[in-house]
Amino acid sequence: MEKIAVIGGGLAGCECAMQLAKAEIPVVLFEMKPDKYSEAHHIPSLAELVCSNSLRSGDLSTAVGILKKEMESLDSVIMKAAMQARVPAGSAVAVDRDIFSGLVTKAIEDEKFITIVRKEITSLDDPELAEFSKIVIAAGPLASESLTESLIAKIGGGRLYFYDAIAPIVSKDSINMDIAFFGSRYKPEDDDYLNCPMSEEQYAAFLDELKKGERVVPRDFEKEIHFEGCLPIEEMADRGDKTLTFGPLKPVGLIDPRTGEMAYAVVQLRAENKEKTSFNLVGFQTKLKYPEQKRIFKMIPGLEDVEFLRLGSIHRNTYVNAPEVLDENLALKSDPRVYLAGQITGVEGYLESAACGLWVGLLLAHQMKGHTVPAPPLETSMGALLGHLREQKKNFQPSNVQFGLMPALNKRAPKKARKELYAKRAIELFDNWLKENLTE
Repeated sequence: MEKIAVIGGGLAGCECAMQLAKAEIPVVLFEMKPDKYSEAHHIPSLAELVCSNSLRSGDLSTAVGILKKEMESLDSVIMKAAMQARVPAGSAVAVDRDIFSGLVTKAIEDEKFITIVRKEITSLDDPELAEFSKIVIAAGPLASESLTESLIAKIGGGRLYFYDAIAPIVSKDSINMDIAFFGSRYKPEDDDYLNCPMSEEQYAAFLDELKKGERVVPRDFEKEIHFEGCLPIEEMADRGDKTLTFGPLKPVGLIDPRTGEMAYAVVQLRAENKEKTSFNLVGFQTKLKYPEQKRIFKMIPGLEDVEFLRLGSIHRNTYVNAPEVLDENLALKSDPRVYLAGQITGVEGYLESAACGLWVGLLLAHQMKGHTVPAPPLETSMGALLGHLREQKKNFQPSNVQFGLMPALNKRAPKKARKELYAKRAIELFDNWLKENLTE
């Protein structure tokens, strides 16, 4: 029988391998630990959580809470371990890291269709991979330099990114449109940008808090990320009081329709999706801690009551331009034998990485049996996440799962009710998809 190789024993790799094994398809899972560790990993077991013990909200009014439910419906090994290793954290699913990792490791080791090989794969041309009909790279955001170079050779230069500079994304419905206005600096007719004008006094107060805001301390191997082309917004502020007004907050060409004049500074928001239900704060990549982002960015006129769909960050992360280099099944367009799974595809977060690995494993399991299975609808959490990896964008960036990735509701509703409507629609459509495609 044909065998599949999975490179990487993180959350995505374990989830992928287990889905294949349940279909009785032999899998060899290559994991370089304990012979070699990345800069962030420290224990030899599989599925090691390195940055946080939280798998975020379990609330079904959130997109990530719905994703958990969808993964449980698909018999996720990660969700099983998480529920067993759970520790008190309110509505969040937080786990004891060691117990969690141990449970996943045991489940993988006990599965007769999975063979774990403790060896670093440094190249996709490694002779040991020659016998496999399919190869899944699930090496995570800290893929080794040698494997990364091999992947670059497959997909071409300029399509692989090593640092993840992410600006916050906000819900259009929560922006105060009595203050914000559409317009572009150089194309007045362009409605892809929203503008939040600031007076000199408002700018000064915002700048002061931005400079004082508490920041995430980078790990040693992340310190080189502050390159000139993508500085954190707060570091630009540190360089001088007017630096931002000559950079991302420059008001040139933007006339406030309320006053007929150019404001002292303007924060621009760029449409994040075709339906313009979510907007990205242009130039607001940041190392501010999450609570500080919410506090300080709500000082921007028009964003006082804004709903954040994603918060900003800058950290090391190896990922591909998925819409350019991957096909709809997450296989390389340049080599359909090779699939990518997890954070390297351009999903962001533990759960999203695991869900991506689960999907690739499920998809391959059906392919190996001569079946096809369509992706879940875009209105579901897993479907929205996969849709993000397929949608062509000028500036593709990794994303967490969030309602902004889903098609609009096409109806007005208060903020709380809107979340419930998104959730209800997602749950119903996923259940229907499950019955139609995976129920024997």
